[in-house]
Amino acid sequence: MRRLALLALTGLALVLGGNKARAQSEAQALVDRSTLALQEILDLGEMSADARSMLGRARAAMICPRVFRAGFIFGGAGGDCVMVARDGGGSWSSPAFFTMGGGSIGFQIGVQDAQVLMLIMNDKALDAMLDSQFKFGADAGVALGTLGRGISGSTTAAIGADIVTIARARGLFAGITLDGNLVSSRSEWMREYFGRDVSARQVVVGMEAHNPASDPLRAALMRLSQAPAATAPVPQGSAPPQGSAAPQAVITPGPGPAGGRVQSESLPAPPRGGTR
Repeated sequence: MRRLALLALTGLALVLGGNKARAQSEAQALVDRSTLALQEILDLGEMSADARSMLGRARAAMICPRVFRAGFIFGGAGGDCVMVARDGGGSWSSPAFFTMGGGSIGFQIGVQDAQVLMLIMNDKALDAMLDSQFKFGADAGVALGTLGRGISGSTTAAIGADIVTIARARGLFAGITLDGNLVSSRSEWMREYFGRDVSARQVVVGMEAHNPASDPLRAALMRLSQAPAATAPVPQGSAPPQGSAAPQAVITPGPGPAGGRVQSESLPAPPRGGTR
């Protein structure tokens, strides 16, 4: 009997350990795909300069490397995303993990997948996306804009918008629409990625958690946001940055215990974060 109990406990430990490793692997794969998607989205010919300039002024960004949409009478869309934000000095946070999904009813047929980049231009929009489940098109206080032709729905021009969406779409639909889609955080992925329970707000605003494996994404953001005349936004309550613009990123992650504080790196690190 004791032997059976021991075997059962061993099996349970293996299952739990496998789930943890799988969550870590899936989260890192999403970060890696997001890094690639960011570079591909911002290399869209004539639109590239405008997109990079807007990234240079954005308070935060959400990257969805694959938003999949399919429909035949009943339609639906969904995908996993990462969100990063930066402080007044230009330091980008580690990524928080989100999922996006929604459905629609109507006469439609087709399949499409798209890489989507959402530039969150101010604290108001960032708070709206972090406070609870955010539903596109439902918050009248948050103006959605588009850059390019990959997005359709209740959106306006990019100028003056709180959230600017850029899409690189493929498929039979004319343009992917985000209206009605819900965005919610994936707490289990953040727990495994950072080694402790941490909220999306703690990661991207408080910068209280850091995983060096996300440094390639942060380096890409640093490089792609260095457009001429682009300046980092100053979060509410922060002092404006002093001196010249941030240097080009050189990734030299330092060791640190899970959940510890981030130390200064050649790649400007979240100053208040924790290192996994």
